[in-house]
Amino acid sequence: MPIIVNLDVMMAKRKMSLNELSERVGLTLANLSILKTGKAKAVRFTTLEAICEALECQPGDILEYQAE
Repeated sequence: MPIIVNLDVMMAKRKMSLNELSERVGLTLANLSILKTGKAKAVRFTTLEAICEALECQPGDILEYQAE
């Protein structure tokens, strides 16, 4: 899949655990884990906004396009 999710990278840079991000964003651990592993088929802008706010980053820091 040409869209790469770098959520784990941003979490590591911010020294934030999946549990902490889950609490701040209001998503279940299961849903965040699906996003983190790149298995998500879609992401809502409201979810992306909440993650960016919690991690103090831009959407481009989390999502990356790589041509196959």
